[in-house]
This record gives sequence, structure tokens and C-alpha cells, in this order.
Amino acid sequence: MPCRVAPSVHGEALSHLGVAGYRSLQQLMLPLGPLTVVSGANGCGKSNLYRALGLVAAAARGDLVATLAAEGGLPAVLWAGPERGSQGSRLRLGFAGESLSYAMELGYRADDQTSAFLLDPEIKREWIWAGGAFHPRSLLVQRNGAVVERCGNSQTPLALEVSPHESLFTAVSDPLEAPEVFQLRRTILSWRFYDSFRTDRQAPARLSRLATRTPSLAADGGDLAAAVQTIFEIGDGEGLQAAIGEAFPGSRLTVDISQPSFRLQLHQPGLLRPLEAAELSDGTLRYLLLAAALFSPRLPPLLVLNEPENSLHPDLLAPLARMIDTVAQRTQMWVIAHAETLISALEHTDGCRLLRLKRDQGATVLPDQSALDRAAWRWP
Repeated sequence: MPCRVAPSVHGEALSHLGVAGYRSLQQLMLPLGPLTVVSGANGCGKSNLYRALGLVAAAARGDLVATLAAEGGLPAVLWAGPERGSQGSRLRLGFAGESLSYAMELGYRADDQTSAFLLDPEIKREWIWAGGAFHPRSLLVQRNGAVVERCGNSQTPLALEVSPHESLFTAVSDPLEAPEVFQLRRTILSWRFYDSFRTDRQAPARLSRLATRTPSLAADGGDLAAAVQTIFEIGDGEGLQAAIGEAFPGSRLTVDISQPSFRLQLHQPGLLRPLEAAELSDGTLRYLLLAAALFSPRLPPLLVLNEPENSLHPDLLAPLARMIDTVAQRTQMWVIAHAETLISALEHTDGCRLLRLKRDQGATVLPDQSALDRAAWRWP
């Protein structure tokens, strides 16, 4: 079957994710593959990993403090278990990539004791280095307090008065002066997160919206009809129809483009007219949303699905797994799941790395992880 879909916008893949001091993630290093499936019992820390990666994306967007505030602020997200030690008031996040890696450290404000905002988080330090494993000689750019500087034989200041609430990604924006910062920020901003599409009566995907060309489905799914029509025109429309037919035998998708607000239509055997988004069952709508996200003509360098199996009938999990496997051959994917049927189907696909998390004395752990595996990630 021909496929006209372009590869992901960037080729940068992540090899490791490091988190320390965030909620149940006291000290965790996760190895990542082309397809990473994270599973475990309720409360083991799966969602915390999803949120931790989201904080890195928030730093690149420039709204890290607002994102932390929405979670209850720094006091609500810091590790609160035993053995807090001297690092108990610090939060560290980072990842290793093929060519560029990044880490940051956050903590409480230490100055201006008269301020009413002493519990606001501030970024203490940030690092960008070449390659995956950190070594002082591989450091390219670092931020210490209010100063961002280029590292190497001669340290060069890139920014001197960076706000404690501002990441180096927004403080240093010149692609000629700091190409590493520009490239890494562009990559992070391209990551795509899909978490619990709404399917209630007022869900954005059920409502009419003015249509524009949509190479990637919005996080809320509100542009579903436009995204499907875009796939038909410049993406793998045949593949999408095949995926719909496999999940719902004899069915096919069309889009009514007669009005500026497009309308998605599902044709099913035995019905005299197609069903529109407002009429679809929750599970059917969710599957169509996932299909539109996975068949995007413009794949990101990292696509993250958080518990995509919610509201789906068990019969839809095998077709969903095949869609995920197909996309994981072309870009990096991370799936957080709890349905064993889906996990088992994905576990046996090429390139899948299954990580089953557990809790040990309140902390999220990856059982049987060797010291050598943990040493693959080193904090600056």
C-alpha cells in the first residue's frame, strides 16, 4: 500500500530520561527505545513520568512556573518520602539524546525574604551537552543562576540577567549565537502529548469548528474533521481507512466539506446515513481520535500516549497496537498503559522496550535495573 507520509520533523531520539525529587520519582533513570511502553499498578508512578516529561516541554515553551502552579506548586510536587537528604528541596529533570542532551535543576527562592512569593519555584541550573552520556568536556552551554554561558576553551556569556522563572530556552534565542539551544528547543516543542481525549457530549471533537489544514491533531481533538481531511489529501488516507475498517468491519470515514466547518462522518453497514461525531459512542470517537493522531502527516520526534486504551472495547486494542507499531517504525513513541492486552501486543513488536514500574517505600522503581544500567545516566 503506498504511503506518502513524510518522516518525523526531526531525527533526534531520546535514549534515557532522568528524574530526581519529583513526586514519587525520588531517583529514577529510564532507558528509552523506539517504542517505550510503561506499565505498572495504579499509583506506581506512571503518570508522574508523563508529567515530568511535560515539565521539560513547559520549560521550552516558557511556562514552567505556571505548569508547576497548576500542579499545586513546588511544595506539592517535591519528593516527600524518607531519606530526603540535602537534595530534598531540589527537583531535577533531564534527558539524553543522540546528539544533544539536557538537564535542569529547580528549587525554592533563596533571596528577598520579604517577598510573598518565596514558595515560587526558580530554575537554579541548566545544562546542554553533546552526545548522550554526560562528561564535563562535552558541556556546550550551562546556566548558573542568572548567567547563561557557552562552555569550552573560552567561556562566553550568552545571557547575564536571566529571570529565575525563565529557562535558557527563552532567554537565549539567537540560532547563530547558540545553535544548540535553538535546535534543542525546536525539538522539544515538536514533542506531541495525547492524554485522555474527552468524549462527553460537550467534547471538542463533537463540536463544530471552522476547518483549516491540520497536519497534526490538536491535544484536545477539537480539529478532528480537519485533521482527517488533511490525512486524506496529503497523508496516508488509504492506511487510515484500512485501520478504521479493521476496527469496525465494513466501515469507512468521510468528511463533509460543503461548509467552512467540516463534519466527520462514519459510514457503517446497515445504516442508511452516516453517523456524525456528535452521535458516535465514546469508544468509537476515542478510537477515531487516536487514529487521526497516529496517522498524522507530520509526525513529531516524540509522540506520547497516556493510557490510550481508556474507554476502548477490548476488541479495539489489537488494531490500536498495530497502529502504534506502524508509527513507531517511523518516529519514537512512548505509551503509558495498564491494559495487559495492549501491553502484550506491543511487547512483541520490534524495538519495544517494556518498563514495568513498582513502588518501594513510596518511591517509584524499575525492578532488576542493574548498577550498570543506572550508570548510563549521569547528572551534571
